[in-house]
Amino acid sequence: MSALELRASAGLAGIYALRMLGIFLFLPVFMPYAAHLEGSNLKLAGLAFGIFALVQALLLIPFGMWSDRIGRKRVIYAGLGLMAAGSFLGAWVDSIGWLIVARALQGTGAISAALTALLADLTREEHRTKAMAMVGGSIGVTFAVSLVAAAQIEHAIGVSGMFFLMGCLAIAAAFGVRFVVPDPQRSRFHSDAETNANRLPAILRDGQLLRLNFGVFALHAAQAAMFSVIPFSLAQLGMHKPDHWHVYLPVAMVGFVLMVPAIIYGEKRGKLKQVFLGAIVLMMLAQLGMALWLDSITSIVLWLGVYFLAFNALEATLPSLISKMAPADAKGTAMGVQNTAQSIGFAVGSVGGSFLHAHGGPAAAFLLCAGLMLVWAILALTMQTPLPVSSKMLHIADDWEGDAALLGEQLRACDGVIEAVVIPGESAAYLKVAQAGWDETAVLALIEATAGTGRASA
Repeated sequence: MSALELRASAGLAGIYALRMLGIFLFLPVFMPYAAHLEGSNLKLAGLAFGIFALVQALLLIPFGMWSDRIGRKRVIYAGLGLMAAGSFLGAWVDSIGWLIVARALQGTGAISAALTALLADLTREEHRTKAMAMVGGSIGVTFAVSLVAAAQIEHAIGVSGMFFLMGCLAIAAAFGVRFVVPDPQRSRFHSDAETNANRLPAILRDGQLLRLNFGVFALHAAQAAMFSVIPFSLAQLGMHKPDHWHVYLPVAMVGFVLMVPAIIYGEKRGKLKQVFLGAIVLMMLAQLGMALWLDSITSIVLWLGVYFLAFNALEATLPSLISKMAPADAKGTAMGVQNTAQSIGFAVGSVGGSFLHAHGGPAAAFLLCAGLMLVWAILALTMQTPLPVSSKMLHIADDWEGDAALLGEQLRACDGVIEAVVIPGESAAYLKVAQAGWDETAVLALIEATAGTGRASA
């Protein structure tokens, strides 16, 4: 990667981390706070918890498309400003009604798609996967830090202070966009990173992707329901909120460590579907366990350990499966739909889990989640076994004016190339190639020869 690409990737990874820190910090502490505000109850607290994600779901794809029209940074500034405004409002509120308004306003800062598009503008195709990995790593680290820091920060400054901190983080992120992240020399659409409205109908009709999108929905519904219940259960067993991280962090870390060998085995041995199914069944067992046995700290630790092992495995495999199953030229659209399903799931889990918790206790909320996992397991069982393929992007010279259909046909004729789509307007060829080996030399030579005066690189 060039110095500019490293600066852009590191800067945007940091901005993602700042933004996600403000979101993740609320997970372990929000529900007990919201439930005790004036006029509140568990159901309204759940609505306040989930409305952020619901508004995000409505605006994620439109904001990404808006950034194509008026510029990436303008949309990002607007979104961060809205998030800051909602956060500062949240620091001021003293009733559940105003908290719901503040959370909804926070949710209007739906800038993930614009950030991803800006990252694509600033990185070459051959380095974009590494840049996205930096962003993903920053989000994972932020989640772990939040599990440790949330209760400590809440103990020091209160949830109102955390809202104020979140507003300050949004402003800091805006300064990062302005002074750290370079301005792109040219912005254009990227099929691997953005949602294409013309490809949405096909993606939404794809039965294999629909199975995965339901899974994303169910997984994050269960996550929201879990954080809607477990903080209350720990408190009822006598554990003070500043000590809750002693439960969350170890089980999350152990789950991550144990997940890694399973994912490697699935990818290397072509057993990704089996690993995926196993993780869904494990998640269902975790939900059943939490429904039946939450009568001690030990049992909570046990079932949260099973939960985080399954959650980490599913979080790692879902993007890989979507990448393998989505059309080569519609990966960004498929990921946009997945992100929307994730946000809807979190909103439904927050509201539904809190409603059931209020009327039937913790068991009712977790039994609902176990039912979702059972449906997901049945859908996943009938899913096609994913081909052992990887996605590749090749940059075609900007001045090339050849026959895109012919070039795509010739690329597909190369050994190991499963799918190839050439889009001259993006100066890119999108390929799916066999993991066991593909003739990269022949592919690059073919592009070089066909491009005429333009040069191409991978």
